[in-house]
Amino acid sequence: MFLSSIAELCQCFNIDVKHPRIFTGPEDALFGFSVLQHEADGEKSLLVGAPWDGPPNNRKGDIFKCVVGDEKSSNCTKVNLGESALQNVSKNLRNSHLGMTLTPNSPDGFLACAPLWSQECGTSMFSTGICASVSDDLQPRETIAPTAQRCSTYMDIVIVLDGSNSIYPWYEVQNFLSNILSKFHISSDQMQVGILQYGEIAVHEWSLKDYQTTQDVVEAAKNISRQEGRETRTAYAIHMACTEAFSVERGAREGATKVMIVVTDGESHDGEELPEALRECETRNITRYAIAVLGHYIRRQQDPETFINEIKYIASDPDDKYFFNVTDEAALNDIVDALGDRIFTLEGTLGYNESSFHMEMSQIGFSTHTLDDGILFGMVGAYDWDGGVLKEGTSGRIMPPREAFESEFPLELKNHAAYLGYTVSSVVVRDRRRLYVAGAPRFKHKGKVILFELSNEGDVNIVQALNGEQIGSYYGSEVCGLDINQDGITDVLLVAAPMYLGSGNKEAGRVYIYTLSGVFVSNGTLKSEEKSQDARFGYALAAAPDVNHDGFTDLLVGAPLEDEHRGAIYVYHGDGIYIIHKYKQRIPGSSISPSLQYFGRSVSARLDLDGDELIDLAVGALGNAVLLSSRSIVQINVSLSFQPHSINVIQKTCQRGGRESACLNATACFKAVSRSPGSHSNSFDLWVSAMLDDRKLSARALFDDSSHRQTQLAVRVHTGQTLCYKLPFHVYDTADYIRPISFSLQFKINNTESGPVLDEGWPTTVKKSIPFFKDCGEDDVCTTDLVLQAHMDVSGTKQKPYVIRSPRRRLAVEVQLQNRLENAYNTSLTLHYSRNLHFSSLSIRVKCVTSADYSLLCLQVNFMLEFEFSCTSLHSRVQMKLNAASDSVERAGTLGDNSVQLQSFVQYEPDLFVSSDSNLNRYEVHPTRTVSEAIGPEFYTHLRLQNLGCYSVSNLELRLHLPSVAAGDSVFMTVTEVFSYNVSSVSVSLSNCSRSWCTEVVCEVQQLLRGQAAVIRVSRRVHDDFFRKAKYKSVRIIGTYRLAAQETNLITLGSGTVWRETVLEVLKGRAIPISLWILIGSIIGGLLLLALIIFALWKLGFFTRKHRAEDENHED
Repeated sequence: MFLSSIAELCQCFNIDVKHPRIFTGPEDALFGFSVLQHEADGEKSLLVGAPWDGPPNNRKGDIFKCVVGDEKSSNCTKVNLGESALQNVSKNLRNSHLGMTLTPNSPDGFLACAPLWSQECGTSMFSTGICASVSDDLQPRETIAPTAQRCSTYMDIVIVLDGSNSIYPWYEVQNFLSNILSKFHISSDQMQVGILQYGEIAVHEWSLKDYQTTQDVVEAAKNISRQEGRETRTAYAIHMACTEAFSVERGAREGATKVMIVVTDGESHDGEELPEALRECETRNITRYAIAVLGHYIRRQQDPETFINEIKYIASDPDDKYFFNVTDEAALNDIVDALGDRIFTLEGTLGYNESSFHMEMSQIGFSTHTLDDGILFGMVGAYDWDGGVLKEGTSGRIMPPREAFESEFPLELKNHAAYLGYTVSSVVVRDRRRLYVAGAPRFKHKGKVILFELSNEGDVNIVQALNGEQIGSYYGSEVCGLDINQDGITDVLLVAAPMYLGSGNKEAGRVYIYTLSGVFVSNGTLKSEEKSQDARFGYALAAAPDVNHDGFTDLLVGAPLEDEHRGAIYVYHGDGIYIIHKYKQRIPGSSISPSLQYFGRSVSARLDLDGDELIDLAVGALGNAVLLSSRSIVQINVSLSFQPHSINVIQKTCQRGGRESACLNATACFKAVSRSPGSHSNSFDLWVSAMLDDRKLSARALFDDSSHRQTQLAVRVHTGQTLCYKLPFHVYDTADYIRPISFSLQFKINNTESGPVLDEGWPTTVKKSIPFFKDCGEDDVCTTDLVLQAHMDVSGTKQKPYVIRSPRRRLAVEVQLQNRLENAYNTSLTLHYSRNLHFSSLSIRVKCVTSADYSLLCLQVNFMLEFEFSCTSLHSRVQMKLNAASDSVERAGTLGDNSVQLQSFVQYEPDLFVSSDSNLNRYEVHPTRTVSEAIGPEFYTHLRLQNLGCYSVSNLELRLHLPSVAAGDSVFMTVTEVFSYNVSSVSVSLSNCSRSWCTEVVCEVQQLLRGQAAVIRVSRRVHDDFFRKAKYKSVRIIGTYRLAAQETNLITLGSGTVWRETVLEVLKGRAIPISLWILIGSIIGGLLLLALIIFALWKLGFFTRKHRAEDENHED
């Protein structure tokens, strides 16, 4: 239990998860979407983005400030940054989602962005995005909207309306005004409208600045009454409009397009002044629409040609675009749509460059990166969602065109929505060049990251491109450069693919590691090591300056979907110029609070917020922001000492448990040294466990306080101070006083506190041994002289090896070890023997004498070692090496007799058994049989070869010699069949056997395993005619069989197993003569016996026939 607790402590390391600060905000506002650590005027706080703050129909978003105080949690207050920072740019902040991005600014303050901030241009909404640079005291310094453009509807429009008596009916003119004005998008950043009515005089009905909504202008138009008058002074009215209505005093705006709409029904009475008035309009760059109302001419049936020509002269060129004519006042409403469309489609009115038509959805602020000389923005929606980057810096605004990235983003793929600029960053390479980094997670659906240089002129030099490997993985959605050793050079570039599909098609996610080696080269991946699940590992990445206080930058990785969307973050440590691929600490959201969701969606690690001079971690979740503190790291040095220094079991110094004992004191000293920055002179509890004789089944020593071999204590340690504790123990009498007693000490820090943690890899066990008193003279150095002698009961030379045969398969070695000088402690006898031996038994006999002081001195020990020969490993030699050693000192001159080498050459005799059996051992030949019976009976001889030994035998040969042909080629016996089992080959041939010819049967057995048998059955037939003719009484036919093996230096066959005989004895029968009188007597006797039988049958009526009548009566 103690060791497992230490292992658990090491896995957690130094992020404190037991004392988190949890800040809560509105969940529906996505409080926790972004987090940023903040400090101003000594006040430390956590800034939390809530980009969906606001009512459902207007998610303006905002920033919350959460002050980090002494309490574990506190309320957060809304900063209302949108109203203070962005209101001066636009009053329309609808659904701008401020707080999606929070980035620290250089040298102070921060950047808060609303990438969905939109401009309303007519009926269109353009999400160009906007950011606010905010000071440390949360005051807006400037608004940054580099892609925001004035709408094409940014116009000042003045309607010059003829109100003379000839205009009739007037309500039709009012309807026309209402209809055309309702099409205008009137606001401070779009259209303004003023009306000047004239006849004999001109009057400003209202100025450009008077109304700021379309509804107000339309309502005002309904209240305009006709001025009346007998003259139509159009030139005067136009001149007045140019000089007064478009003046700054009446609300004209710099940069706005100036449009004049002239509506009249007759020729001007001051036509000679028209050229001067129109020149004034041209000077002021005023575009003129002219509408000729022909109702007065038609009603009087007059020719309107002169009037039309005058109106065309008033209108800007060309006439087909700027000139209208209608039949009467009612027909004015028929041109409302056409007039509105022509006004809204003015070309070249703003002098925009070409790029202004591609920035409408750029969403500046979706990603930002602070530079020393400015800010790098990602424009994820620029160029039809192909994306781009923009740098706003001290040298001005740099906006590279789409073509600048053509080498990696071909224009033929321009409609594929690569999302370049989804994330942006920068790295510094070896020659101190700064390369900008931009991710495009949708490029070819696999994602891409580019590293490039950007000149002040907007020229782009793409240095390197990194490509994703899996479709839909969103490779490049997050990038993070790490300067591990903090030398100003980026050592590692990390690229996240949070939607990478792992096993089970789960969005496990992974982070790709690229190390700097000239260019950035792949060096493996980081990934969640939990069970297969949706994790989105890599959704958030952040560099942590130095979490574990080793001088190297560390890494935080968020996985907000782990644990069924409860989320987790991972802490990786830097080492040298690399990131250690195995995470040091995994912090699941459930360990902080079971109610947390999406923990790890944002991370930040920049500042010390709790005042302990250590970096803290800020983590965003759904509706929460969590602040986790770092714990200081200590190294604990432990020393052990004993008094007295050795154990003397002869001289007892105390009584324990009613027994005389040797008592000792162990002193354990602890000194804690902090490895963390700052002054950490705090104290903490240390749990200590001490153990005596931990390797022995039965302890030889016990602690005084517990009377057990183990004791535990709690120690209060102060950083920078040394604290010592005494642990008394005692030793009883023991037979084993040669091996020292071990004293082991284990310790761990009380993990329930928020204090320091033990340094990673720091040893938590100290072990020391206490020796027994040696009794080796004044110098306390035991000098010994060991003498080793050994003898083996097996002896064989190479020429005459010792034969190993059954039943004696054992070997005995007699060993004598003697000590001629001082005590030899921990004496050992090391034995090395060849593989063809198996150790069997050991018997020990110690020879001791009694000294003058009646102590027992044991100077010699005899060993009897027994071995068995191996059945699986056969070698031609038995070898053995014995070596005696001890912990005592022995002079080099006497070391020669400390070792003995024994050897003997051996051969192995296999335990083979051959048996034979025959179904015919004696046979008698009848002398009177016919020639057709010249062939005698068939019989067989059955041979069985068995391996009764414990090892296999190879290349055996069984050779049978069976007599069959006598002199003169007379065959007296033939082999008819040979049957074999477990035999490799069989051959039959004739061979000369000195007195006769033999049939030779040769059977070869390639291998006979332990316990196996080979069987041979030979069938033979006797030739009777040979034996009838021969002169003999009996004859013995002797067959032989011989067993042979391929002789080697390992195998030899004993003489008793190599030769056997099989015997068949053939006997010859005699013919006995029969006398003639015996034959005659036998015939006469037979005839008389036959007559007697016939007479008896006659007497019994056997031969008498019955009559027919008697038969019938009998039947009745």
